[in-house]
Amino acid sequence: MSTDFTGMHWMLATPFDDDEALDTGSMPRLVAKAREVGCNGLVALGVTGEAARLTDRERWTVAETVVASAEGMPVTLGTSAASTQVAIAYSKEAQTLGAAAIMVAAPPMPQPNMDALLVHYQRIADAVDLPIVVQDYPRTTGVVMPVPFIARLAEEIPSARYLKLEDPPTPTKIRAIRELIGDRMDIFGGLGGVFLLDELAQGSAGAMTGFAYPEVLVDVCRHMAEGDRAKAEEVFHRHLRLILFESQEGIGLTIRKEALHHRGLIGTPKVRHPGGPVGDATRQELLHLIDSLGL
Repeated sequence: MSTDFTGMHWMLATPFDDDEALDTGSMPRLVAKAREVGCNGLVALGVTGEAARLTDRERWTVAETVVASAEGMPVTLGTSAASTQVAIAYSKEAQTLGAAAIMVAAPPMPQPNMDALLVHYQRIADAVDLPIVVQDYPRTTGVVMPVPFIARLAEEIPSARYLKLEDPPTPTKIRAIRELIGDRMDIFGGLGGVFLLDELAQGSAGAMTGFAYPEVLVDVCRHMAEGDRAKAEEVFHRHLRLILFESQEGIGLTIRKEALHHRGLIGTPKVRHPGGPVGDATRQELLHLIDSLGL
């Protein structure tokens, strides 16, 4: 299968101004940083891009701005929705705007039904001519995708070419999927990069995540691809405390935006309500960590 997508794809935060309006001026800076540090692609309108807090018009603006700024860098657009019909509409918009791929999580299903979920992906695949990144993220969807179901997706829907795996323990699940389907589906880690090193060791193709210092994860992916696991481990473990600090449940996105603001990449660290700012103590600890790492 093609390896064009391997490596680090930076999951973009959606910047807002102090009044929670879209800050389109910051979006090209995020894209430029991704290009500067060697990311292989971009992802917009994901969970940590606050896609669920955007109007449809705002979604279009974000997608249009990111694709226009990408200058040929592959852009994956999130098109998840609560119904198949809306997910298809979002996916068609993504294709119109020039996305390289779409990322689709399971819709809310009070009683998960794998046959219905397969139809969900099949109908989206039939509606657009784009590869699908299947997002396996039960913490937000409430739907667990068993390994045999993922194998079925790879078998029956050729355009389901990628998996964004966020169902811990991710390295174990990657190995199980690899043993069942080989390399028919490229697998990417997420979850802020917390498990990236072990995911790569078990056969992942890279990461699709939004850690505020993507260059760290770029280096880990590069060293592993070059066969230098010792160097990859050195880089990963050196930055692990910051990766974990950013991944704190409930405030991780706010911490990430604080770091992006500190880097001068977004105008404010604003998270849309009901998200809120971090406390002064958390902010100071973040800045201490960043400074101690020389970032």
